[in-house]
Amino acid sequence: MTLLIRAGTQVTASDTYTADILVEGEQIAQIGVNLQPPPGAKVVDAQGMLILPGGVDVHTHFDLPMFGTVSSDDHYTGHKAAAFGGTTTVIDFASQDKDSLAASVEAWHARVGGKAAVDYSFHMNITRLYPDTLKELSDLPAMGITSVKVFTAYNNRLRLADGDIYRVMREARKHGLLTMLHAENGDVIEVLVAEALAEGHTSPAWHGRTRPAWGAVEAVLRGASLAAQAEAPLYVVHMNAGGEVDMLEYARRQGLAVMGETCPQYLSFTEAHLSRPDGAKWVCSPPVRGEVDQARLWQGLEEGILQVVATDHCPFYFDGSKAIKYEGQAVAIPGKELGASDFTQIPNGLPGVGDRLPVMWTSGVGSGRLTPNQFVSLNCTQPAQIFGLYPRKGALLPGSDADILIWDPKKKLRYGVDVAQHRTDYNLYEGWELTGFPRQVFLRGKLIVDQGQWLGGAGQGRFLYRQPFGAIL
Repeated sequence: MTLLIRAGTQVTASDTYTADILVEGEQIAQIGVNLQPPPGAKVVDAQGMLILPGGVDVHTHFDLPMFGTVSSDDHYTGHKAAAFGGTTTVIDFASQDKDSLAASVEAWHARVGGKAAVDYSFHMNITRLYPDTLKELSDLPAMGITSVKVFTAYNNRLRLADGDIYRVMREARKHGLLTMLHAENGDVIEVLVAEALAEGHTSPAWHGRTRPAWGAVEAVLRGASLAAQAEAPLYVVHMNAGGEVDMLEYARRQGLAVMGETCPQYLSFTEAHLSRPDGAKWVCSPPVRGEVDQARLWQGLEEGILQVVATDHCPFYFDGSKAIKYEGQAVAIPGKELGASDFTQIPNGLPGVGDRLPVMWTSGVGSGRLTPNQFVSLNCTQPAQIFGLYPRKGALLPGSDADILIWDPKKKLRYGVDVAQHRTDYNLYEGWELTGFPRQVFLRGKLIVDQGQWLGGAGQGRFLYRQPFGAIL
């Protein structure tokens, strides 16, 4: 199929200009002014619209088992929600559930099955070191996986000791793998949780109070120190505290190859939301913080200290005892009601993969905090560069996949659960007035969302084999 998108204002990470885009098959073939459509080409008039590369969300969780239930979006429903919000590439995390990394990756491919609705890849969680785990890291690039994740929290479940994190970093570096870090202090969390429960504190507010920001701050610096000693690159996920940005800035000023991401929830909500009657909706790990932290996170984005906006999408129903309608079917999945009497039993996670671009356009570009070019850089281009997908993804260039958004910067809408396509019963941004929304979404040249109409389907998404030795930004 040949497609000509005419007279749109193209916005890239570095430039803004008016031009036509010619798509042949699944790739961008040519960009220029007054291009002539070949015979039989479909022509789309994009005058007055912005043309953006499809969003790249490098931190998502679909069909993730937790606390006796499972996250409510699988690799179809979550991908569909991503597409409606303008994201055409997602990266999920393969859990280390088997004795070998290869078996764990294969198990995660089986969870996807034929459900994928946008293009996707995996990171590999490293949560225990079997005798051969370090040697098996060299096998990951052939599987298309070029990043591993380690944790300094979730004692006795996911956490590795510092020495083991150092060993993972050192071995990962040899094979061009990027180490990702969940930065909290698991030991302090364990003490505070036990004390809170002993004192009868069971409400969602205590989720945040037992995960203090200082634990995250010191863990970022500790992770940077380990990376320096391992001479390895490091990427800190879901940064939520202002002090974390300070530590990242310090590490980068020392010349360390350390990068960071934040998420819209940390820019939009505070710990006060956890004290609401429906506070469980905001329970995620790490927790949302305060207004001072928000201001510093925004500054980190504006000044280039932070490189990526992702979502950590991991949704659960607020009340999974009640079914919702999804594509005409009644669906009920146990959710946050499981922790009604104990905050430690509330499944940790929030919906967000479909919200990211519209919310960040309004909150970032609409407020003047970010330029349109910074928006594209943080949400599309830099994620693709860091994780070995550029220029196939995150770019508007000849030869790039034709993942294209026709973005209406003047579109106004009242956002919420009725607009978002997540398979859950609430939306964090309910009632928000947004300006700017995708009018049409193309995945490799195929129109999959057209002014709110779903034209895509399960099975159209492809697994992406990523390149090792991604960019250090």
